[in-house]
Amino acid sequence: MIIVGIDVSKKKLDVLWLIDPDTRKARTKSLINSPAGYQALIAWIQKTAKSKIDEVQFMMEATGIYHEALAYALYEAGAQVVVANPAKIKAHAGSLGSRNKTDRKDSFVIAHYGATMNPRLWKPEPPKIREIKALIARKQAVEKDLQREKNRLEKAEIRQTSDVVHRSIKSMIKVLEKQQKALEAEIDQRIDNDPDLKEDRRLLESIPGIGTVVSALMVAVIRSRDFTLARQCSAFLGLNPVFHESGTSVYKPPRLSKMGDSRIRAKLYMAAIVATQHNPDIKQQYARLLKNGKSKKSALGAAMRKLVQICFGVLKHQTEYQQQVAI
Repeated sequence: MIIVGIDVSKKKLDVLWLIDPDTRKARTKSLINSPAGYQALIAWIQKTAKSKIDEVQFMMEATGIYHEALAYALYEAGAQVVVANPAKIKAHAGSLGSRNKTDRKDSFVIAHYGATMNPRLWKPEPPKIREIKALIARKQAVEKDLQREKNRLEKAEIRQTSDVVHRSIKSMIKVLEKQQKALEAEIDQRIDNDPDLKEDRRLLESIPGIGTVVSALMVAVIRSRDFTLARQCSAFLGLNPVFHESGTSVYKPPRLSKMGDSRIRAKLYMAAIVATQHNPDIKQQYARLLKNGKSKKSALGAAMRKLVQICFGVLKHQTEYQQQVAI
């Protein structure tokens, strides 16, 4: 297998073909981050390595949005693609004793990670899920702007600011509220127009604590990856517990890893609060954890994780929620 590490930035790609991980023998090339650069990359590796494109594994980090077009182009060309978590690449760099940070060094570390750690191959999200996720992200951005304008209006009223400022803020609030409703309607329509997604959402909303907002989020999350276990989904959202202890003297309470999307966790947090009152399984778990001395914060984290696991199970088995505890 030909392993190629790519350090992706906004304007360029620093490419390294790792010929031998032990001797660190490699060939490098710098290309522009554009469709023309992607084609040049494919042509270069096929010519240099004398291999077919399906025999090449391209490694890259998830660098915001700059890696996405490259990953799709390589996947569609027939190559194997890995999009690694930057935290794992950073940890791997530390294990190699890497002290310097350069583009060539970064591409080497990325390639070495692929050659030695056997990472999971990347698959693109289904187009319909990708579109829904984009709409959800836009709606969240609009909601954030809307809350800011409402905060500004409150300050303006307290400070008795001029009517011109009041009218300007109120006008912006109306525009943002209109955008929010339009995006909500578009998300609902996209889901309703797809029988499978519509059924998924119906099943999720059978779970006490899951409403229309969180059901759309969880449809997008669970259907965006090939999760085989509920704990994989929980870890993807940053809800897995992280432990820090050593011997008998070092111990810190477990905390959530928080490696996923914080905006999704914020919605799940509110859903978990509702679920501790109205979902029998989560209500019992929450009460048991508090009784055993866990803090409310820790018990709510467990409730969020349990809620995601229930969502995963409902969609995996395509059955409505059925409580597991006796009332």
